[in-house]
Amino acid sequence: MRVHVADHPLITHKLTVLRDKNTPSPIFRSLVEELMTLLAYEGTRGVRVEEVTVQTPVAVARGVQISNPKPLVVPILRAGLGMLEGMVKLLPTAEVGFLGMARNEETLEPTTYAERLPDDLSDRQCFVLDPMLATGGSLIAAIQFLFDRGAVDVTAICILAAPEGLAAVEKALEGREVTIVLGAVDDRLDEHGYIVPGLGDAGDRLYGLV
Repeated sequence: MRVHVADHPLITHKLTVLRDKNTPSPIFRSLVEELMTLLAYEGTRGVRVEEVTVQTPVAVARGVQISNPKPLVVPILRAGLGMLEGMVKLLPTAEVGFLGMARNEETLEPTTYAERLPDDLSDRQCFVLDPMLATGGSLIAAIQFLFDRGAVDVTAICILAAPEGLAAVEKALEGREVTIVLGAVDDRLDEHGYIVPGLGDAGDRLYGLV
């Protein structure tokens, strides 16, 4: 497993505002989208391309284009939806699937309640979007779901992670082609499985309590 922490002053600045409990939901949503575009730039460094030639007004030029099959972007509902727009702005030709996962607050184990994905993901590059990598349970389940359908290369993009969650993902997915791209790695998990210092519940701060 490869882990890349995107150490950039703009990312750190936006993260600081996200962490502030007084940041209202509209600004929080806007910042998540902006932050996601910055993280997506790092997360797509390994996107598959193929060589092409184009005719400029002056001469023929060699370049590249995104290869087929197109990448698949998979936000984990509901909080991952807040990251989707920032991702597809950078990678507009990608297809989008969805995984609905919820964490049992007593056991901290994930359950899948909805999915909208191709049945066959053979040879697909997949990008999973989930703001918080806390215990790692939801991300492990989501990535394993994609590999079970034939995906060969999965990149997860998260705003924050806890060391415990990173260790759990690495242990569970040992030997798999997995990359984790992060805005920051925080100190630890608390007794309730929340990232410390973190930024609270990303879904609630994006969309309110429901």
